[in-house]
Amino acid sequence: MSGLYFFLAVVSAIGTWSAVIQARRIYWAAPFYFLVAWLTGELAMIHLIWQVALTALLAFSGLLDSGLAQAGLGVFALSWLGLAYLHIQSMETPLVLRRSLKRGLGEDYRSTLPVERQRVLEDGVRAAHWMRPFRMAREGVRVHSHIAYAEAGKRNLLDIYHPREPREGGFPVLLQVHGGGWMIGEKEQQAKPLMYHLAQRGWLCVAINYRLSPNAAFPAHIVDVKKAIAWIRDNIAEYGGNPDFIAITGGSAGGHLSSLAALTPNYAPYQPGFEEADTSIQAAVPFYGVYDFLDRFDIRSEMSMEKMLADKVMQCRQEQDPELWDRGSPLSNVNEDAPPMFVIHGTHDSLVWVEEARTFVSALQKTSKQAVVYGELPGAQHAFEVFHSVRTDHTVNAVTDFLEWSHARWLQQQA
Repeated sequence: MSGLYFFLAVVSAIGTWSAVIQARRIYWAAPFYFLVAWLTGELAMIHLIWQVALTALLAFSGLLDSGLAQAGLGVFALSWLGLAYLHIQSMETPLVLRRSLKRGLGEDYRSTLPVERQRVLEDGVRAAHWMRPFRMAREGVRVHSHIAYAEAGKRNLLDIYHPREPREGGFPVLLQVHGGGWMIGEKEQQAKPLMYHLAQRGWLCVAINYRLSPNAAFPAHIVDVKKAIAWIRDNIAEYGGNPDFIAITGGSAGGHLSSLAALTPNYAPYQPGFEEADTSIQAAVPFYGVYDFLDRFDIRSEMSMEKMLADKVMQCRQEQDPELWDRGSPLSNVNEDAPPMFVIHGTHDSLVWVEEARTFVSALQKTSKQAVVYGELPGAQHAFEVFHSVRTDHTVNAVTDFLEWSHARWLQQQA
């Protein structure tokens, strides 16, 4: 038992300090490091609780008397210090994001919302949620599953989340685009904390599948996102949604596709056979996205995605079709008519480095006539908001603020 306790202590300490440090040039080990750091960092308090509980159980059983067990206790103590630090860091998320929102939207942005919509905003998070990180369903939300929006079978299905009670004027719509390196992922796997939260507060959320590589080459992925937008415009009123206001979000590859869709409304090459459809977006919230296929600022030269993109996603090299690579980069499509955007990225993202988000946001801020908000979260890993955590739930609150502001401003412009 002492040996097992010591082994668990070492494994726990490795996980904790993987989440604390910012590891970058780790090459083939990046996916493994990400997984360990992600699950430890977002579940820090849960890890702390089980580690302390295990230690207390062994102490009461008199099994901590051996030298090996006491060495394990020392290693666990180091892990506890790191876990406490990670939890405190997560608790600072609302301070970081509120400052970002005020910089981008104005100090008094909440006061510009209708009073009834101010009431749906939240500043705190519930321990009952982040202590049960994988419990997603929420009372009062209705789900419609596996609705076809185009002809590619399973890869062209969507799910709809909305309140059971209708909303005057229709529910504003949020389209969720999953990530997964353009090669894996399902609509049921990501952004559920955000979608259920919004659906409880008068929003309709649509989560889509889209065609994946290597079976499909880019731009099939963005074409499907555009098809989903067109479907929403034509059909979402049947489910109580307002087809005139569509916001979009997504993480990683979904962050790339959601930002690209927002920046290329009605772009004919991405709308083959439905060129006349309105695919404009009224607000966008990309999470930890890839914004530059070309890596023109040499951000990730030592951890390049170029070979993977060329072999699996684009299915051609940059020199073979430079325009495809360029037009597929959100950075190349930044323009003054971009919709309001809230870009979110973590400082410790080991798969898509934070410098890429900074470059993209800088270009947006110099060019766009609309609001640009940038939330850079200290310590956050890639995919941090897939399940409930302290950081996730505070981020969901901040995104709700941004979307409510964007919708209220849009309504004022329509009046």
